[in-house]
Amino acid sequence: MPRTITHPALQPLKARFPDVKLQVGEFRDMVTVVVPRESIRAVAQFLRDEPSLRYDMLAELNGVDYLGYPGATHRFAVNYGLTSVPNNNRLWLKVFLDPTMETGPRTAPTDEEVMEKGDPGLKIESVTGVWPGAEWMEREVYDMYGIIFTGHPDLRRILTWSEFGSYPLRKDYPLRGVGEREDYKIVTREGA
Repeated sequence: MPRTITHPALQPLKARFPDVKLQVGEFRDMVTVVVPRESIRAVAQFLRDEPSLRYDMLAELNGVDYLGYPGATHRFAVNYGLTSVPNNNRLWLKVFLDPTMETGPRTAPTDEEVMEKGDPGLKIESVTGVWPGAEWMEREVYDMYGIIFTGHPDLRRILTWSEFGSYPLRKDYPLRGVGEREDYKIVTREGA
C-alpha cells in the first residue's frame, strides 16, 4: 500500500506555488521535490526566506547523468541538498534537464562562448543569489557535466581548462579519454 509522504516543507510549497507542477518522492526517509527548471530560483528563494522553513544552507549541489539508466526519461539532473539549521530539517530539490544538441566528447564551446553557443536544453538559473556558497558547486557541475547556470557571477571551469572541449563525467565520455594525455604538452626540467 502506498504511503503518504510527509515533510514540513510540502504544504507551504504547494500553497505558495499552486500552478507549478511539483513532484515528490522519498527514499530512505529523504524527501525530494522535483521542480521544473523555470521555477528553481523562485522555489529556492521561498524555501530560504519562509520564516517557518528557513532552509538557510545549501549543503550540496551535484549533477547526474542518467544515460543508460533503466527507466530514466531525462538525461541530466541537478540535485540541491538543503538544510534548515534552525529547524534541523533536510530537503532535496531536483531539476531534470534534456540536451537539444550533441553531447559527445569534443563538442563543448569554450567558457567565453558557453552562454551564446551552449546547449539551451542544459541551461538553468543559478542559485548563487540565494545561497552564495553555490558558486563553486555550480562551477564544478558545469565543468564536469556541461550544465550551464545562467546568472552565475563567474561561470568557468574549475577542474579542467577552458579549451578542454568535453565534460568528463558524462556517460558518453570515453573511459580512456579523448587524447588529453597524448596531446598535453610535456614540460621537462630543461624546458621549464
